[in-house]
Amino acid sequence: MAKKTYDLLFKLLLIGDSGVGKTCILFRFSDDAFTTTFISTIGIDFKIKTVELRGKKIKLQIWDTAGQERFHTITTSYYRGAMGIMLVYDITNEKSFENIIKWLRNIDEHANEDVEKMILGNKCDMEDKRAVSKERGEAVAREHGIRFMETSAKASINIDRAFNELAEAILDKTAGREPGDHVDRVTVDRRQQSSTTGSCCNK
Repeated sequence: MAKKTYDLLFKLLLIGDSGVGKTCILFRFSDDAFTTTFISTIGIDFKIKTVELRGKKIKLQIWDTAGQERFHTITTSYYRGAMGIMLVYDITNEKSFENIIKWLRNIDEHANEDVEKMILGNKCDMEDKRAVSKERGEAVAREHGIRFMETSAKASINIDRAFNELAEAILDKTAGREPGDHVDRVTVDRRQQSSTTGSCCNK
């Protein structure tokens, strides 16, 4: 059997409105590349990148979801096993920022309770077109008790830092959870506990 080339596997999810730059963020992180010619993600796509944190090789499986409403039912099923979720808005687009609240609600409904979250205000290189102040982004993040960062996939600002901080937060959480080397099994998040919270299936 092939030797496992990593110690842990973390599944991350990028969510947010269509056009906020989720795919660009993913490509900047995974391939250190930027292009403006992406077509909208159809449904779901993912990339893999292995990072080293605190002496452990961590394989990040990063899922890029479609922001359009019509793909909503496909993408919500991917929330389940996610250990970290990045909510992305475009600082030049007020509506995409307002919709962060809607995306947070989706996480509450579909994701594991202890999923690590981070809000990213993307396109911070476009200061002249800014519609959402950094303070407003920070305020929403503070209100929900989650991390916040402004990023630019184009100018490569805070992209690696965002993924590394999210991975570190997950590492902190999983470290105390399982003895030995079985931490990468925590994706099986004891789902029967959440099934007592009511009627998620008859909406």
